[in-house]
Amino acid sequence: MSAVESISFDHAELLRFITAGSVDDGKSTLIGRLLHDSKSIFEDQLSAITHTTRRRGMEGVDLSLLTDGLQAEREQGITIDVAYRYFATPKRKFIIADTPGHEQYTRNMVTGASTANLAIILIDARKGMLTQSRRHAYLASLVGIPHLVVAVNKMDLVGYSREVFEQICKDFAAFAEGLKLSNIVYIPMSALNGDMVVERGTKLGWYEGTTLMDFLESVPIDHDINLEDFRFPVQLVCRPQIEELHDFRGYMGRIESGFISVGDPVKILPSGLTSRIKEIVTYDGSVERAVAPQSVTLTIEDHLDISRGDMLVKTDGEAPRVTKEFEAMLCWLSEQSLDPRRKYLVKHTTRVVKALVSRIDCRVDINTLNHEAADTLKMNDIGLVALKMQQPLVCDQYQHNHATGSFIVIDEVNNNTIAAGMICPALG
Repeated sequence: MSAVESISFDHAELLRFITAGSVDDGKSTLIGRLLHDSKSIFEDQLSAITHTTRRRGMEGVDLSLLTDGLQAEREQGITIDVAYRYFATPKRKFIIADTPGHEQYTRNMVTGASTANLAIILIDARKGMLTQSRRHAYLASLVGIPHLVVAVNKMDLVGYSREVFEQICKDFAAFAEGLKLSNIVYIPMSALNGDMVVERGTKLGWYEGTTLMDFLESVPIDHDINLEDFRFPVQLVCRPQIEELHDFRGYMGRIESGFISVGDPVKILPSGLTSRIKEIVTYDGSVERAVAPQSVTLTIEDHLDISRGDMLVKTDGEAPRVTKEFEAMLCWLSEQSLDPRRKYLVKHTTRVVKALVSRIDCRVDINTLNHEAADTLKMNDIGLVALKMQQPLVCDQYQHNHATGSFIVIDEVNNNTIAAGMICPALG
Protein backbone atom coordinates (compact mmCIF):
# COMPACT_ATOMS: atom_id res chain seq x y z
CA MET A 1 0.00 0.00 0.00
CA SER A 2 1.30 3.47 -0.88
CA ALA A 3 1.69 6.34 1.56
CA VAL A 4 -1.04 8.30 -0.20
CA GLU A 5 -3.59 5.54 0.41
CA SER A 6 -3.27 5.93 4.17
CA ILE A 7 -4.67 9.48 4.03
CA SER A 8 -8.39 10.10 4.55
CA PHE A 9 -10.12 11.82 1.63
CA ASP A 10 -13.71 11.68 2.91
CA HIS A 11 -14.22 15.43 2.59
CA ALA A 12 -12.04 16.05 -0.48
CA GLU A 13 -13.63 17.65 -3.52
CA LEU A 14 -14.42 15.35 -6.46
CA LEU A 15 -13.28 16.14 -10.01
CA ARG A 16 -14.59 14.06 -12.91
CA PHE A 17 -12.57 14.26 -16.11
CA ILE A 18 -12.20 12.44 -19.41
CA THR A 19 -9.29 11.79 -21.72
CA ALA A 20 -9.82 11.83 -25.47
CA GLY A 21 -7.69 11.85 -28.56
CA SER A 22 -6.73 9.95 -31.68
CA VAL A 23 -5.61 6.34 -31.63
CA ASP A 24 -2.10 5.94 -30.17
CA ASP A 25 -1.96 9.50 -28.83
CA GLY A 26 -1.19 8.01 -25.41
CA LYS A 27 -4.44 8.36 -23.44
CA SER A 28 -4.09 5.13 -21.50
CA THR A 29 -0.38 5.74 -20.89
CA LEU A 30 -1.17 9.22 -19.55
CA ILE A 31 -3.69 7.86 -17.06
CA GLY A 32 -1.26 5.13 -16.06
CA ARG A 33 1.38 7.81 -15.47
CA LEU A 34 -1.02 9.84 -13.32
CA LEU A 35 -1.85 6.80 -11.21
CA HIS A 36 1.76 5.62 -10.97
CA ASP A 37 3.45 8.93 -10.19
CA SER A 38 0.77 9.98 -7.69
CA LYS A 39 1.32 6.63 -5.93
CA SER A 40 -2.31 5.66 -6.43
CA ILE A 41 -1.78 2.02 -7.40
CA PHE A 42 -1.11 -1.02 -5.24
CA GLU A 43 2.17 -2.88 -5.43
CA ASP A 44 0.47 -6.05 -6.67
CA GLN A 45 -1.08 -4.07 -9.57
CA LEU A 46 2.35 -2.70 -10.49
CA SER A 47 3.84 -6.18 -10.26
CA ALA A 48 1.11 -7.60 -12.53
CA ILE A 49 1.53 -5.04 -15.31
CA THR A 50 5.32 -5.34 -15.05
CA HIS A 51 5.00 -9.08 -15.60
CA THR A 52 2.64 -8.56 -18.57
CA THR A 53 5.03 -6.01 -20.09
CA ARG A 54 7.92 -8.44 -19.92
CA ARG A 55 5.79 -11.26 -21.32
CA ARG A 56 5.21 -9.11 -24.39
CA GLY A 57 8.97 -8.70 -24.83
CA MET A 58 9.00 -5.05 -23.76
CA GLU A 59 11.26 -3.33 -21.24
CA GLY A 60 10.19 -1.20 -18.28
CA VAL A 61 6.49 -0.91 -17.40
CA ASP A 62 3.65 -0.43 -19.91
CA LEU A 63 1.52 1.97 -17.85
CA SER A 64 -1.34 1.84 -20.37
CA LEU A 65 -2.23 -1.59 -18.97
CA LEU A 66 -3.61 0.12 -15.86
CA THR A 67 -6.58 1.38 -17.86
CA ASP A 68 -6.98 -1.04 -20.77
CA GLY A 69 -9.11 -3.42 -18.74
CA LEU A 70 -10.82 -5.37 -21.53
CA GLN A 71 -9.04 -8.38 -23.01
CA ALA A 72 -10.04 -7.30 -26.51
CA GLU A 73 -8.40 -3.94 -25.92
CA ARG A 74 -5.17 -5.58 -24.87
CA GLU A 75 -5.13 -7.86 -27.89
CA GLN A 76 -5.80 -5.06 -30.36
CA GLY A 77 -3.78 -2.41 -28.58
CA ILE A 78 -6.64 0.10 -28.68
CA THR A 79 -9.24 1.37 -26.23
CA ILE A 80 -12.74 0.31 -27.41
CA ASP A 81 -14.87 1.24 -24.40
CA VAL A 82 -14.92 3.76 -21.58
CA ALA A 83 -12.56 2.63 -18.81
CA TYR A 84 -13.19 4.33 -15.47
CA ARG A 85 -10.51 4.69 -12.83
CA TYR A 86 -10.58 6.27 -9.38
CA PHE A 87 -7.75 7.82 -7.40
CA ALA A 88 -7.11 10.55 -4.87
CA THR A 89 -4.45 12.95 -3.68
CA PRO A 90 -4.41 14.96 -0.44
CA LYS A 91 -6.08 17.84 -2.31
CA ARG A 92 -8.82 16.20 -4.38
CA LYS A 93 -10.54 12.96 -5.43
CA PHE A 94 -10.74 12.01 -9.11
CA ILE A 95 -12.82 9.86 -11.44
CA ILE A 96 -11.19 9.37 -14.85
CA ALA A 97 -12.97 8.18 -17.97
CA ASP A 98 -10.59 6.95 -20.67
CA THR A 99 -12.68 7.33 -23.82
CA PRO A 100 -12.17 5.76 -27.27
CA GLY A 101 -10.34 7.48 -30.09
CA HIS A 102 -12.09 5.88 -33.03
CA GLU A 103 -14.92 7.75 -34.77
CA GLN A 104 -17.21 4.70 -34.53
CA TYR A 105 -17.09 4.98 -30.73
CA THR A 106 -18.40 8.54 -30.59
CA ARG A 107 -21.29 7.35 -28.40
CA ASN A 108 -18.79 6.10 -25.80
CA MET A 109 -17.12 9.50 -25.58
CA VAL A 110 -20.48 11.25 -25.23
CA THR A 111 -21.32 8.86 -22.39
CA GLY A 112 -18.04 9.52 -20.60
CA ALA A 113 -18.24 13.28 -21.13
CA SER A 114 -21.82 13.72 -19.95
CA THR A 115 -20.88 14.14 -16.27
CA ALA A 116 -17.31 15.47 -16.63
CA ASN A 117 -16.03 18.73 -15.16
CA LEU A 118 -12.98 18.70 -17.41
CA ALA A 119 -11.70 17.12 -20.62
CA ILE A 120 -8.11 16.33 -21.59
CA ILE A 121 -7.62 16.20 -25.35
CA LEU A 122 -4.33 14.60 -26.28
CA ILE A 123 -2.52 15.62 -29.43
CA ASP A 124 0.53 13.76 -30.75
CA ALA A 125 3.26 16.39 -31.10
CA ARG A 126 4.50 14.67 -34.27
CA LYS A 127 1.10 14.76 -36.00
CA GLY A 128 -0.38 18.02 -34.75
CA MET A 129 -4.10 18.78 -35.07
CA LEU A 130 -6.03 15.91 -36.64
CA THR A 131 -9.67 15.42 -37.58
CA GLN A 132 -10.21 13.50 -34.33
CA SER A 133 -8.82 16.43 -32.32
CA ARG A 134 -11.46 18.71 -33.84
CA ARG A 135 -14.16 16.12 -33.34
CA HIS A 136 -13.38 15.63 -29.66
CA ALA A 137 -13.20 19.38 -29.06
CA TYR A 138 -16.64 19.73 -30.66
CA LEU A 139 -18.08 16.96 -28.50
CA ALA A 140 -16.62 18.57 -25.37
CA SER A 141 -18.27 21.82 -26.39
CA LEU A 142 -21.55 20.08 -27.23
CA VAL A 143 -21.94 18.50 -23.78
CA GLY A 144 -20.88 21.72 -22.07
CA ILE A 145 -17.64 20.67 -20.38
CA PRO A 146 -16.42 23.90 -18.73
CA HIS A 147 -12.66 23.19 -18.62
CA LEU A 148 -10.44 21.85 -21.39
CA VAL A 149 -6.79 20.79 -21.27
CA VAL A 150 -4.98 20.42 -24.59
CA ALA A 151 -2.18 18.00 -23.72
CA VAL A 152 0.48 18.00 -26.44
CA ASN A 153 1.94 14.57 -25.80
CA LYS A 154 5.06 12.75 -27.04
CA MET A 155 7.15 15.91 -26.86
CA ASP A 156 10.15 13.62 -26.38
CA LEU A 157 9.75 12.49 -30.01
CA VAL A 158 10.10 16.05 -31.36
CA GLY A 159 13.07 16.99 -29.21
CA TYR A 160 10.86 18.88 -26.74
CA SER A 161 10.54 21.61 -29.36
CA ARG A 162 8.94 24.83 -28.17
CA GLU A 163 8.13 25.81 -31.76
CA VAL A 164 6.18 22.59 -32.39
CA PHE A 165 4.17 23.09 -29.20
CA GLU A 166 3.34 26.73 -29.93
CA GLN A 167 2.21 25.93 -33.50
CA ILE A 168 -0.18 23.25 -32.24
CA CYS A 169 -1.56 25.69 -29.65
CA LYS A 170 -2.09 28.27 -32.38
CA ASP A 171 -3.88 25.78 -34.64
CA PHE A 172 -6.16 24.54 -31.88
CA ALA A 173 -7.01 28.06 -30.69
CA ALA A 174 -8.02 29.03 -34.23
CA PHE A 175 -10.39 26.08 -34.45
CA ALA A 176 -11.78 26.63 -30.93
CA GLU A 177 -12.88 30.17 -31.74
CA GLY A 178 -16.09 28.77 -33.20
CA LEU A 179 -16.86 26.63 -30.15
CA LYS A 180 -18.22 27.58 -26.75
CA LEU A 181 -15.11 26.64 -24.79
CA SER A 182 -14.42 29.17 -22.06
CA ASN A 183 -11.33 27.79 -20.30
CA ILE A 184 -8.59 26.15 -22.39
CA VAL A 185 -5.14 25.32 -20.96
CA TYR A 186 -2.24 24.06 -23.11
CA ILE A 187 0.38 21.75 -21.55
CA PRO A 188 3.37 20.09 -23.32
CA MET A 189 4.25 16.68 -21.92
CA SER A 190 5.69 13.22 -22.33
CA ALA A 191 3.39 10.68 -20.69
CA LEU A 192 5.93 7.94 -21.41
CA ASN A 193 8.75 9.70 -19.54
CA GLY A 194 6.56 11.62 -17.08
CA ASP A 195 7.52 15.17 -18.07
CA MET A 196 4.88 17.73 -16.97
CA VAL A 197 2.36 15.07 -15.88
CA VAL A 198 2.88 14.86 -12.12
CA GLU A 199 6.49 16.04 -11.97
CA ARG A 200 7.91 18.84 -14.14
CA GLY A 201 10.90 16.84 -15.36
CA THR A 202 14.02 18.46 -16.76
CA LYS A 203 13.30 18.67 -20.50
CA LEU A 204 10.66 21.42 -20.66
CA GLY A 205 12.36 24.26 -18.84
CA TRP A 206 11.04 26.79 -21.37
CA TYR A 207 7.44 26.04 -20.34
CA GLU A 208 6.43 28.20 -17.37
CA GLY A 209 2.90 26.84 -16.91
CA THR A 210 1.55 24.28 -14.48
CA THR A 211 1.93 20.52 -14.58
CA LEU A 212 -1.18 18.52 -15.45
CA MET A 213 -1.57 17.22 -11.89
CA ASP A 214 -1.22 20.68 -10.39
CA PHE A 215 -3.94 21.94 -12.73
CA LEU A 216 -6.25 19.02 -11.94
CA GLU A 217 -5.82 19.66 -8.23
CA SER A 218 -6.42 23.41 -8.44
CA VAL A 219 -8.91 24.08 -11.25
CA PRO A 220 -12.02 25.64 -9.65
CA ILE A 221 -15.16 23.56 -10.11
CA ASP A 222 -17.41 25.31 -7.56
CA HIS A 223 -19.31 27.10 -10.34
CA ASP A 224 -19.77 24.10 -12.61
CA ILE A 225 -23.17 23.48 -10.98
CA ASN A 226 -25.95 26.04 -11.45
CA LEU A 227 -26.37 27.36 -7.90
CA GLU A 228 -28.88 30.07 -8.81
CA ASP A 229 -31.98 28.27 -10.08
CA PHE A 230 -33.53 25.80 -7.64
CA ARG A 231 -34.61 22.58 -9.34
CA PHE A 232 -35.86 19.61 -7.32
CA PRO A 233 -37.35 16.69 -9.31
CA VAL A 234 -39.41 14.49 -7.01
CA GLN A 235 -38.07 10.95 -7.06
CA LEU A 236 -40.24 9.38 -4.35
CA VAL A 237 -43.12 10.37 -2.08
CA CYS A 238 -42.24 9.17 1.42
CA ARG A 239 -45.07 8.04 3.71
CA PRO A 240 -43.63 5.84 6.51
CA GLN A 241 -45.86 2.98 7.63
CA ILE A 242 -45.25 3.51 11.34
CA GLU A 243 -47.75 4.92 13.82
CA GLU A 244 -45.70 7.83 15.16
CA LEU A 245 -45.09 9.14 11.63
CA HIS A 246 -48.47 8.41 10.05
CA ASP A 247 -48.98 12.11 9.20
CA PHE A 248 -45.54 12.52 7.62
CA ARG A 249 -45.43 13.18 3.86
CA GLY A 250 -42.02 13.97 2.43
CA TYR A 251 -40.73 14.40 -1.09
CA MET A 252 -37.43 12.67 -1.70
CA GLY A 253 -34.89 13.44 -4.39
CA ARG A 254 -31.69 15.24 -5.28
CA ILE A 255 -31.34 18.99 -5.61
CA GLU A 256 -30.15 19.23 -9.20
CA SER A 257 -29.32 22.93 -9.04
CA GLY A 258 -29.66 25.94 -6.73
CA PHE A 259 -30.37 25.89 -3.00
CA ILE A 260 -33.39 25.87 -0.70
CA SER A 261 -34.08 27.04 2.86
CA VAL A 262 -36.85 26.39 5.35
CA GLY A 263 -39.64 28.91 4.74
CA ASP A 264 -38.85 29.48 1.06
CA PRO A 265 -41.92 29.74 -1.19
CA VAL A 266 -42.01 27.04 -3.88
CA LYS A 267 -44.06 26.17 -6.93
CA ILE A 268 -44.87 22.62 -7.97
CA LEU A 269 -44.65 22.01 -11.71
CA PRO A 270 -46.35 21.20 -14.00
CA SER A 271 -49.46 21.83 -11.85
CA GLY A 272 -48.44 25.38 -10.82
CA LEU A 273 -49.58 24.91 -7.20
CA THR A 274 -47.63 26.83 -4.53
CA SER A 275 -46.59 26.31 -0.89
CA ARG A 276 -43.62 26.84 1.46
CA ILE A 277 -40.84 24.57 2.63
CA LYS A 278 -41.64 23.30 6.12
CA GLU A 279 -38.67 21.01 6.79
CA ILE A 280 -35.49 19.80 5.08
CA VAL A 281 -34.37 16.33 6.18
CA THR A 282 -30.97 14.85 5.36
CA TYR A 283 -29.17 11.70 6.44
CA ASP A 284 -27.84 13.61 9.45
CA GLY A 285 -31.22 15.03 10.45
CA SER A 286 -33.11 18.27 9.85
CA VAL A 287 -31.25 21.28 8.45
CA GLU A 288 -32.19 24.87 7.68
CA ARG A 289 -30.61 24.97 4.23
CA ALA A 290 -29.57 22.53 1.50
CA VAL A 291 -27.70 23.03 -1.77
CA ALA A 292 -27.09 21.10 -5.01
CA PRO A 293 -26.20 18.27 -5.38
CA GLN A 294 -27.48 17.15 -1.96
CA SER A 295 -30.08 14.40 -1.70
CA VAL A 296 -32.80 15.45 0.73
CA THR A 297 -36.39 14.94 1.81
CA LEU A 298 -38.55 18.06 1.69
CA THR A 299 -41.85 18.66 3.44
CA ILE A 300 -44.20 21.54 2.62
CA GLU A 301 -46.82 23.41 4.63
CA ASP A 302 -49.80 22.38 2.50
CA HIS A 303 -51.32 19.03 1.55
CA LEU A 304 -50.98 19.02 -2.24
CA ASP A 305 -51.16 16.33 -4.88
CA ILE A 306 -47.47 15.79 -5.72
CA SER A 307 -46.02 12.66 -7.28
CA ARG A 308 -42.83 11.27 -8.83
CA GLY A 309 -41.79 13.33 -11.86
CA ASP A 310 -43.12 16.63 -10.52
CA MET A 311 -40.57 19.39 -9.92
CA LEU A 312 -40.27 21.93 -7.10
CA VAL A 313 -38.87 25.35 -8.02
CA LYS A 314 -38.70 28.67 -6.21
CA THR A 315 -41.52 31.08 -6.96
CA ASP A 316 -39.16 34.07 -7.02
CA GLY A 317 -36.52 32.52 -9.27
CA GLU A 318 -36.20 32.16 -13.03
CA ALA A 319 -38.91 29.71 -14.05
CA PRO A 320 -38.22 26.70 -16.28
CA ARG A 321 -40.34 26.08 -19.34
CA VAL A 322 -43.26 23.67 -19.11
CA THR A 323 -43.71 22.33 -22.63
CA LYS A 324 -44.70 19.35 -24.76
CA GLU A 325 -42.37 20.34 -27.61
CA PHE A 326 -38.73 21.30 -27.90
CA GLU A 327 -35.70 21.12 -30.16
CA ALA A 328 -32.63 19.19 -29.07
CA MET A 329 -29.24 17.97 -30.18
CA LEU A 330 -29.60 14.19 -30.18
CA CYS A 331 -26.70 11.72 -29.97
CA TRP A 332 -27.93 8.42 -31.36
CA LEU A 333 -26.49 5.44 -29.44
CA SER A 334 -28.35 2.47 -30.87
CA GLU A 335 -27.43 0.11 -33.70
CA GLN A 336 -31.04 0.45 -34.87
CA SER A 337 -31.53 3.75 -36.68
CA LEU A 338 -33.99 6.43 -35.60
CA ASP A 339 -37.46 5.81 -37.04
CA PRO A 340 -39.59 9.01 -37.06
CA ARG A 341 -42.73 6.85 -37.35
CA ARG A 342 -42.10 5.14 -34.02
CA LYS A 343 -42.97 6.25 -30.52
CA TYR A 344 -40.17 6.33 -27.97
CA LEU A 345 -39.90 6.98 -24.25
CA VAL A 346 -38.15 10.14 -23.07
CA LYS A 347 -36.71 10.09 -19.54
CA HIS A 348 -36.13 13.62 -18.28
CA THR A 349 -35.00 13.97 -14.64
CA THR A 350 -37.47 11.66 -12.83
CA ARG A 351 -40.29 11.81 -15.39
CA VAL A 352 -40.82 9.34 -18.24
CA VAL A 353 -43.18 10.23 -21.10
CA LYS A 354 -43.99 8.92 -24.56
CA ALA A 355 -42.64 10.99 -27.44
CA LEU A 356 -42.26 11.29 -31.20
CA VAL A 357 -39.38 12.74 -33.20
CA SER A 358 -41.48 15.15 -35.24
CA ARG A 359 -38.65 16.57 -37.35
CA ILE A 360 -35.00 15.95 -38.18
CA ASP A 361 -33.45 19.29 -39.10
CA CYS A 362 -29.93 18.10 -39.86
CA ARG A 363 -27.11 15.73 -39.05
CA VAL A 364 -23.78 17.17 -37.90
CA ASP A 365 -20.64 15.90 -39.57
CA ILE A 366 -18.51 15.85 -36.44
CA ASN A 367 -15.32 15.77 -38.49
CA THR A 368 -16.03 18.97 -40.47
CA LEU A 369 -18.84 20.43 -38.26
CA ASN A 370 -20.95 20.87 -41.40
CA HIS A 371 -24.73 20.43 -41.12
CA GLU A 372 -26.16 17.90 -43.57
CA ALA A 373 -29.73 17.05 -44.52
CA ALA A 374 -30.92 13.74 -43.02
CA ASP A 375 -34.09 11.70 -42.71
CA THR A 376 -32.76 9.44 -39.95
CA LEU A 377 -29.91 9.14 -37.45
CA LYS A 378 -27.64 6.11 -37.26
CA MET A 379 -25.42 4.90 -34.44
CA ASN A 380 -22.89 7.59 -33.41
CA ASP A 381 -24.73 10.28 -35.41
CA ILE A 382 -25.49 13.65 -33.84
CA GLY A 383 -28.37 15.69 -35.18
CA LEU A 384 -30.74 18.56 -34.48
CA VAL A 385 -34.28 17.26 -34.02
CA ALA A 386 -37.68 18.36 -32.76
CA LEU A 387 -39.64 16.22 -30.29
CA LYS A 388 -43.29 16.13 -29.25
CA MET A 389 -44.21 14.72 -25.86
CA GLN A 390 -47.47 13.13 -24.78
CA GLN A 391 -47.23 14.95 -21.43
CA PRO A 392 -45.42 18.20 -20.53
CA LEU A 393 -41.85 18.27 -19.26
CA VAL A 394 -40.29 20.93 -17.02
CA CYS A 395 -37.23 22.00 -19.03
CA ASP A 396 -34.31 24.40 -19.14
CA GLN A 397 -31.79 25.00 -21.88
CA TYR A 398 -28.90 22.56 -21.58
CA GLN A 399 -26.28 25.31 -21.58
CA HIS A 400 -28.12 26.99 -18.70
CA ASN A 401 -28.82 23.89 -16.61
CA HIS A 402 -27.38 20.50 -17.52
CA ALA A 403 -29.63 18.51 -15.19
CA THR A 404 -32.95 19.83 -16.49
CA GLY A 405 -31.71 20.41 -20.04
CA SER A 406 -30.72 16.80 -20.75
CA PHE A 407 -32.65 13.61 -21.31
CA ILE A 408 -32.33 10.08 -22.65
CA VAL A 409 -34.46 8.24 -25.19
CA ILE A 410 -35.55 4.68 -24.40
CA ASP A 411 -36.88 1.97 -26.68
CA GLU A 412 -40.14 0.96 -25.00
CA VAL A 413 -39.96 -2.53 -26.54
CA ASN A 414 -36.70 -3.66 -24.92
CA ASN A 415 -36.07 -0.78 -22.45
CA ASN A 416 -32.66 -0.03 -23.97
CA THR A 417 -31.24 3.51 -23.88
CA ILE A 418 -30.93 4.47 -27.55
CA ALA A 419 -30.13 8.21 -27.52
CA ALA A 420 -29.00 11.09 -25.33
CA GLY A 421 -30.30 14.60 -25.88
CA MET A 422 -29.51 18.21 -24.97
CA ILE A 423 -32.31 20.76 -25.15
CA CYS A 424 -31.52 23.71 -27.41
CA PRO A 425 -32.15 27.41 -26.61
CA ALA A 426 -35.21 27.57 -28.86
CA LEU A 427 -37.68 25.79 -26.60
CA GLY A 428 -41.22 25.17 -27.69
